[in-house]
Amino acid sequence: MSVKQRPNGVWRARYRDQNGKEHSKHEKTKKAAQKWLDEQTAAMVTGQWADPTAGRVTWDEWVSRWLTMQVWVPGTTTAAKTAVESVPWRMRAIRDVKHADVQMWVTRESERGLAPSTIRTRLNYVQMAFRAAVDNQVIARNPALRVKTPRQRKREAKMRTLTADQVATALESAGEFRLFVAVCVFAGLRLGEAAGLQVGDIDFERSVIAVRRQVQGTSIPSTRVVPPKAGSEREVFVPAELIDMLRGVGNPTPDAFVFRTVMGHLYNRNSAGEEWRKIRAAVGFDDEVTLHTFRHTFASNLIASGCDVVTVQRALGHSQPSITLNVYSHLWPSAEDKTRTATATFMGEVLATADPVRTPS
Repeated sequence: MSVKQRPNGVWRARYRDQNGKEHSKHEKTKKAAQKWLDEQTAAMVTGQWADPTAGRVTWDEWVSRWLTMQVWVPGTTTAAKTAVESVPWRMRAIRDVKHADVQMWVTRESERGLAPSTIRTRLNYVQMAFRAAVDNQVIARNPALRVKTPRQRKREAKMRTLTADQVATALESAGEFRLFVAVCVFAGLRLGEAAGLQVGDIDFERSVIAVRRQVQGTSIPSTRVVPPKAGSEREVFVPAELIDMLRGVGNPTPDAFVFRTVMGHLYNRNSAGEEWRKIRAAVGFDDEVTLHTFRHTFASNLIASGCDVVTVQRALGHSQPSITLNVYSHLWPSAEDKTRTATATFMGEVLATADPVRTPS
C-alpha cells in the first residue's frame, strides 16, 4: 500500500487485495488519496470490501450466475427468476443500484395492484441475490436492506376455509379422488406432497403420515419426484379414521405411490387440479376454492382447537413459526379477545361467589 505523487502532480494511491490483485486511484491531493486508501484498508479488515471492478456486471449477468449456485427444486427456481426479472434495473451495473431504486420498484409494484404477499416474496428473492453479491465481494453493501413493503390489509379475509358440511359434500362427490382430498384436508398435505405419498410413509399403528417427498411438474413429461420444500419434512399425527381410509390402498409395497391417475401416472399440478375442478363444478363451489383451500381448512381447525403456533407450524411443515403467523395470525384470538374472555371468566367467578352472600333488600 502506498501513496505517491506522479510527475504530473496527481497523487496515486494503490493497494493489493486478498488475492494479490492491485487496485489504484488517482486524486488531486495527498489527503484525498490517503483517505481513499484508508477506506479500502478498513473495508478489507472489516470484511466489507468489494472488488470495484466486479460490480460492473449488470444485474442480469449477476443473477444468471447466482441462480446456477442454487440447489432449488424447479418451482423455486422459476419463482426466483420471475422475481429477479421483474426489476427495472436489469441492464444496469449492479454496483449502481441504490436503495431508492429498490424502494421505488416495490412502490410501483404496489401501485399497479400486485398483492402485498407477492411483493414480499419477490423482494425476498431480490434481497437474496444482493446478499449473495455482497458475500461474493461483487458489491460492498446490500441496497435492498430496510426496504418498506406495503402493509397486508385484510389479506387474510380472502383466505378461504370450508365448513364441515362443505368438506363432507366435497368428499361425497369426489369419487376415486376422495382419498386424495381426504389427506389434504385431514393431514394438511400440499398437492405435491399428497401426490408423492407412498405406502411406506403411512404408519398404520401410530396413525402417522410421514412427508418425505413431493411431486413437481405441470405435465407428464415435466413430472419429477423431489424432496419436500426446505423444512417441510415432517410427521403428521392424523385421526385413526383417516388411517382406516388409507388401509384400502391395496398395494402393500412400501415404495408404491398411494395415488395414480387412471392411466397409471403420478398426479401433477395440472392433472390433480383437473380432478378437483370437476368436483368443484359438481358441488357448486366457486373458483377460489382450490385443493390448497383444504390445507387452510386443516390449519384453521387446528387453531380453533387451541393448538399453539409451533404445533401448527410443525403440522404444516413451515420452516419457521413466523411463516405460520404471517399466513394464519388472524385465526388466533387477539390480545383483546383473550383479555375479554379472561376477565369475563374471572367476573363470572366473582359474581357467582358474591350472589349467595348478598343480603336481600
